[in-house]
Amino acid sequence: MAGTVPEPRLAATLLLIRDRAMLEVLMVARHYQIDFASGALVFPGGKTSADDQQDEWAGHVDGDARGADRTARISAIRETFEESGILLARPADRRGEGAPLVGPDIADRLGQHREHVDRGETSFLDLMAGNGLVLALDALVHFGHWITPVMMPKRFDTHFYVAAAPDAQLASHDGRETTDALWLNPSEALEREARGEATIIFPTRLNLRKLACAESVGAALRRFSREPVITVLPQVGTGTDGKPCLRIPEVAGYGQTTEPLERIRA
Repeated sequence: MAGTVPEPRLAATLLLIRDRAMLEVLMVARHYQIDFASGALVFPGGKTSADDQQDEWAGHVDGDARGADRTARISAIRETFEESGILLARPADRRGEGAPLVGPDIADRLGQHREHVDRGETSFLDLMAGNGLVLALDALVHFGHWITPVMMPKRFDTHFYVAAAPDAQLASHDGRETTDALWLNPSEALEREARGEATIIFPTRLNLRKLACAESVGAALRRFSREPVITVLPQVGTGTDGKPCLRIPEVAGYGQTTEPLERIRA
């Protein structure tokens, strides 16, 4: 029916962070042939799959997440594995909230399956269970929740999570959906966009600004585990210059409440 607003699809994104001289977050460059945010710097993530929703995951995850939250957390870890090769998982025989994550030996060995999982040819659940692993859902801190505006042809109900990157695991782009994987200080990423050296879409930019408020991994996890997550559904309005813009609630805490509509990219 003409004029019908498409329902947003559940999606998830993961901000993997690490301490170096400054706090760094993993970002990947979207392939130019991808139909959403092509060429942009984004955090690993994407829409959830049927495999992410399987009830059998209950025995293969750490943490008490349930329902859509569990599905989104599984999706965030799966998408990060597909797009960067980094895996937030633990051996099932040494599981438990806060227990050490697998090292590069396991992540690299399973990396050969990244494309097959991405294409839906291999079940991520079967891959984890078959290798005696459980996903560390407890390692993810809920960071943000954005819903695509109603006027967009493709809409996503996206949950953002932040987590400490596993020690020694290396990030590598997949060459299919992403063309690069790089660690950037949040402020540096924003400066690259300001200089015209990178494309960063509206939600990513504001979540970078939010992350830039923390100076270390520990500070970020402590702060954002305490802060409430306010759902952001941008609304079309008019800016002070009289031009169309998107508006988000001030209470969301991003320090910015409007974005010119001409800057919005699909």
